[in-house]
Amino acid sequence: MYFLETEDVVKQFANHRALNKVSIRVPQGKIFGLLGPNGAGKTTLIRIINRITAPDSGIVRFNGRESQPEDVFQIGYLPEERGLYKKMKVSEQAIYLAQLKGLSYHDARERLISWFEKFDIMRWWNKKLEELSKGMQQKVQFIITVIHKPELLIFDEPFSGFDPINAERLKQEILELKAAGHTIIFSTHNMASVEEICDEIALINSSEVILSGDVEDVRNRFKTNNFNLSIQTGHEPLPDICSVLSEERKNGITQLRIHKEKEISNSELLRALASQCEILSFNEEIPSMNDIFIDVVSAANTKKS
Repeated sequence: MYFLETEDVVKQFANHRALNKVSIRVPQGKIFGLLGPNGAGKTTLIRIINRITAPDSGIVRFNGRESQPEDVFQIGYLPEERGLYKKMKVSEQAIYLAQLKGLSYHDARERLISWFEKFDIMRWWNKKLEELSKGMQQKVQFIITVIHKPELLIFDEPFSGFDPINAERLKQEILELKAAGHTIIFSTHNMASVEEICDEIALINSSEVILSGDVEDVRNRFKTNNFNLSIQTGHEPLPDICSVLSEERKNGITQLRIHKEKEISNSELLRALASQCEILSFNEEIPSMNDIFIDVVSAANTKKS
């Protein structure tokens, strides 16, 4: 089941078309990566989902029906540009913002104390936001985003400003939210994070979706049929169903990078190699999401130019 869908969403700003018939499907209880270079239209789409702005045409469906104004109470949005009040006490604005999402003062305070203790920032409860480090401010903003337990969470560059330890901690929190049943849209330029936590992705470029699907399926779709192989030196030549791209010999071991044709299965290749070589290691090169992002966007831009 798809928790959130957009169908042929169009948004025009003066002479700039920010979104051109953009359709995405976000599965319920999954983490959906919304990817794209700067200026692609991601933030505009997020603002439309949040009902901050309206599409010129197209439909947004929320939980199987057309989006309604009250749906905003079931959305938690962490924008890339953070927006807390620097002169206001942390606890006061956190409680205030939680109440805007429908929580009572008592429930907001209890939940906030629990989260502050979990993130080890309780000592900053009565401090002004400007007294906190950037990382501490990010934690507060994250807590405010999730405090009302929304069904849909939207994180735009959530790891920005975090050191590696706190980024890993936040990643684990996001995975726990998924495990608890929340549907998550995750927008980032960090493709390593996409591979680690996203189930499906949509890649937007120049206002249009140019790639979408399950992360592993997408990576497999762009396989090059290249393999890295280690064999004992002296077992060459290799079977004629593969070609050698590079070769390096050292300490009695030959490191090879080989290529097979698409119609040859991996099992066939391995059997043929095993009949002629003493195989020490064998693994297929699967392109990273970072490589796919660069290749697909570059190809799309070249096609348009």
